[in-house]
Amino acid sequence: MSFLIRGLGSYSPEKNITNDDFTKIMETSDEWITSRTGIKVRQYASGTPTWKMAVRAAHEAIEAAKIDVSEIGLIVTSTITADFFTPSVSCLVAGELGLFCPAFDIGAACSGFVFALDTAERYLRTDDGIKYALVISSEMLSRYTDFEDRSSAIIFGDGAGAVILQNASQGVYGSYLGTDGTGGKHLFGKLPFPKYPFYDYEITDMEDYPGKENVIVQNGKEVYKFAVKAMPAAIEKALEKAGITPEQVDFFVPHQANIRIIETAAKAMNIPLEKFIINIASHANTSSASIPLALYDALKEGKVKRGDILCLCGFGAGLTYGAIVFEY
Repeated sequence: MSFLIRGLGSYSPEKNITNDDFTKIMETSDEWITSRTGIKVRQYASGTPTWKMAVRAAHEAIEAAKIDVSEIGLIVTSTITADFFTPSVSCLVAGELGLFCPAFDIGAACSGFVFALDTAERYLRTDDGIKYALVISSEMLSRYTDFEDRSSAIIFGDGAGAVILQNASQGVYGSYLGTDGTGGKHLFGKLPFPKYPFYDYEITDMEDYPGKENVIVQNGKEVYKFAVKAMPAAIEKALEKAGITPEQVDFFVPHQANIRIIETAAKAMNIPLEKFIINIASHANTSSASIPLALYDALKEGKVKRGDILCLCGFGAGLTYGAIVFEY
């Protein structure tokens, strides 16, 4: 069993932040950023909340799929930057679309789109009542960017991507999802501890998570070491489940975290870099939204076509990782 992507949609905020913009607020340069990350520009939300970005991407995906909104039987959204701790982004999207179907969010960080796709596939495969599923990734990482940390501030951007899925009785399919929770301390965003009116206290059991609250804290070296091992491992296991070889994959669509990570992983797997869809230069790292945004751009550019075998692979905070192989 597998799924068919009926339609794709995306939303990128209009506010472009170039590498030169960062030279105005910190000691850096376009050459330093580009050589270390591959990023040239990123988009920042300018008054548009995370859930509204999700809605805009969803509308385009629905229009591309040429289906009636009422036919959608499931909404799954991956995000770590929701506007509310409740209700979920998916619930807000459902309300905007006039739907009453199951709707929930997944918080798997940069692997979230892969996790959400695999979750939707299982619903489509086992629930005859669901004709189409709407899968969205919407992220506003600028909300939690530490602009006093040069190593991380330059990396992140905002955006949303969405797909309409339908069940396919035939086709290539394989997935592998994993988590290494022992590495959570290497990439995290810490919420403020609650303040009680009843007593004073000292925060305990947080020694492994030093750093500011309400911003993304990253140990770049440790995340790099994890990513260059986790991505090939997940891809290998997903391909094995699908019963195909790397040579049979037309394109790999990785999380757009850092060009060096993608290059290293490609070399480790002995896969030509030309087979990797890369758009990090124009969007930066948009967490879980990076994979659907890259897929969307590749489709618009005519790189991806019907019948292509695709492998999507993500890795991120958690630490989470995963890959999914299917026929487009």
